[in-house]
Amino acid sequence: MKNIILVTGGAGFIGSNLINYLLKKTNNKIISLDNYFTGSKKNHIINNRVKYINGDNQKISILLNKYKSTIKVIYHFGEFSRIYQSFFMFKKCIDYNLKGSFEVITFASLNDIKIIYSASSSMLGNRGKDENLSPYSWSKSKNIELIQNFNSWFGLRYEIVFFYNVYGPGQIKKSKMSAVIGIFEDLYDQKKPLTVVKPGTQKRDFTHIDDIVRGCYLAWKKGNQSKYMLGTKKQYRLIDIAKMFKRPIKLIPLRKGERFKSSITNNNAFNQLNYKATINIKDYIKNYIKKN
Repeated sequence: MKNIILVTGGAGFIGSNLINYLLKKTNNKIISLDNYFTGSKKNHIINNRVKYINGDNQKISILLNKYKSTIKVIYHFGEFSRIYQSFFMFKKCIDYNLKGSFEVITFASLNDIKIIYSASSSMLGNRGKDENLSPYSWSKSKNIELIQNFNSWFGLRYEIVFFYNVYGPGQIKKSKMSAVIGIFEDLYDQKKPLTVVKPGTQKRDFTHIDDIVRGCYLAWKKGNQSKYMLGTKKQYRLIDIAKMFKRPIKLIPLRKGERFKSSITNNNAFNQLNYKATINIKDYIKNYIKKN
């Protein structure tokens, strides 16, 4: 009987929150496969239904061989996930996102396991041209092509969920792999000026982690082999987000791969999943300031 949910990257920010959500919504056993590049044992959830395996996705067929007949679904979230950093960590990005993901996709296909893949909104801007702005965005776009081709070639079952600048409790703060809200919070806590990449007018859709994991669950339960944009449909300029923290702001030089606008290309999340984001970044920042 297939009763295991596999979460790659289960010790990371999104993966650990997803596991916590799945524990509440299902009776399934859950396995996390993580190499702890950005994941942490601090994110482990102590529960007899959860098992943590330390290892690379490229070795999934060896590490998970004894579980292959009992895995119901794979949430594949264990990839390299930063735009600017992918330029100077290029090999790691390719190893994790192409080589590792190929093995996960193949494992899912050979064992008739549905895969939920975490895509990136970074590849959707500028009418699709932004997928070539960075090694990260390009690698994510190639994996979507590969998954869809595996569906056509071998009948792989899949759902693709697009993330939009995920933030919330447990996000990475003090690391070269921190995302923008984590960076702002860390600088706010240190009473330092918030650094904003020039020109500051770049627009982003920010989605709270609680909305993201709920959308991921709905994609598994209600999805029909499609793409789901788990955004809020509200965009804010980076400079305006920084101003909400009520701290001095310091503009820093434009970086490689910088994109200027987010994009939601379909309404599948609402139409097929009945999904709608419920948490507003403005309210989150107000509450963060009150607590800190």
